[in-house]
Amino acid sequence: MNYSGYWQFWALLAAVFAALTAILAKVGVSEINSNFATFLRTIVIIFALALLLLYTGEFQPIDKISGKSLIFLTLSGLATGASWLCYFRALQIGKASQVAPIDKLSVVFVAIIAALFLGENLSGPAWLGVGLVASGAILISVS
Repeated sequence: MNYSGYWQFWALLAAVFAALTAILAKVGVSEINSNFATFLRTIVIIFALALLLLYTGEFQPIDKISGKSLIFLTLSGLATGASWLCYFRALQIGKASQVAPIDKLSVVFVAIIAALFLGENLSGPAWLGVGLVASGAILISVS
């Protein structure tokens, strides 16, 4: 069965790569400033994405993108940058096994913000899962 069309497949890959990010970054920031490490990582990401877009022919003209999309993607980019700076600093001074679970509290924040601002409705069992994620992240980080 081809799983590449399922969101769960891509979400699981994202989780695997996020785990690798934590481990590789922890080693990478051990000898340099965390902000500069974030800068280097960003250059690698830009280069890799440019190659991917060239290979797939998916570049799009900026003037064809709506103002709303540009504004929200810009804000998302700023939030991503802030997240990366904070994450790399936390990895530099903390244990990867404790930093990564706290970072995953983003799952909890996304659920709350999506419910409040995007009108997404989570079921009772889903909210229970959100609570368990929060509890698990906290338990892992304090051990």
